[in-house]
Amino acid sequence: MIFDRPSLVVIVGATASGKTALSLALAQAWGSPILNGDSRQVYVGMDIGTAKPTPAERALCPHELWDLRPPTHPLTLAEYQRLAQARISHYHQQGITPIVVGGSGLYVQAITAGLGIPPVAPQPELRAQLGQLGQFHCYQLLQHLDPQAARGIHPHDWVRTQRALEVFYVTGMPISRWQRANPPDYPIYLVGLEWPRAVLYERIAQRTLAMVAQGWVEEVRRLRQQYGSGLPLLHSLGYGEISAYLDGQISLEQAQGQIIRKTRHFAKQQLTWFRHKCPGITWFAGGDPGLREGVEEWLGRAVAERGNRLPSRPGR
Repeated sequence: MIFDRPSLVVIVGATASGKTALSLALAQAWGSPILNGDSRQVYVGMDIGTAKPTPAERALCPHELWDLRPPTHPLTLAEYQRLAQARISHYHQQGITPIVVGGSGLYVQAITAGLGIPPVAPQPELRAQLGQLGQFHCYQLLQHLDPQAARGIHPHDWVRTQRALEVFYVTGMPISRWQRANPPDYPIYLVGLEWPRAVLYERIAQRTLAMVAQGWVEEVRRLRQQYGSGLPLLHSLGYGEISAYLDGQISLEQAQGQIIRKTRHFAKQQLTWFRHKCPGITWFAGGDPGLREGVEEWLGRAVAERGNRLPSRPGR
């Protein structure tokens, strides 16, 4: 057994980097469950377009935190964090190390850093009232109510200013107090998958075409029929472009091209986020034929040498 006590392994990386395949290989070898760390895979019916594990893949080992809500009922980050922490605790009590896999940085950070997340859903009426005040006056108000938060928010950042005021008025507590992190006390091992940029971009292109061939258009059509074309999640990456095709605004070829281009940009953003926000990640070459063995070898050393700093890979 690699782990000296129940721990958590987290596999991250850009979209199309092979996270699912690695997680399945490790989970089957260790008898571990896999927990979802992707913000769109929590929604029922959004299967092909979010690249969820297939039913056959899910049958290989326990999979949790997928298909939690219909797409009409958004899952907040705080709700996800609470559910994930509960499942991790459940498995730790059985002496089992779960694997979290996903490319949504905040979902991963909510678990690994123990982010303090205000349990406040968006408040449309309050946001409308704040909008009438304007950014200048709202920022002045924030400086008075929560000067610590204001110091970390640019005076022109409307989204974060609005959110900070929203949290204060709903809870009566400054967002700066809510955001104090409480990291878990169990060992966490962060594994990242990386590819040469050109290879990753080609993988994204090929996967996009494969998803369309698997029935992505029909999936979007079904979601539109069930929930209406105005569903916000149907305007997210990929779903919005296919919706435009179904509305006759663009051709399917144009939709695919736009999806590939935007997904490549998204992948670049993902990698930038992980490298800046999660410095403890150890990166592995996604195309390495000995990937699983390499990860297990590194984990063995990391467990043996665990301290304030995980060992680096040889040559890095």
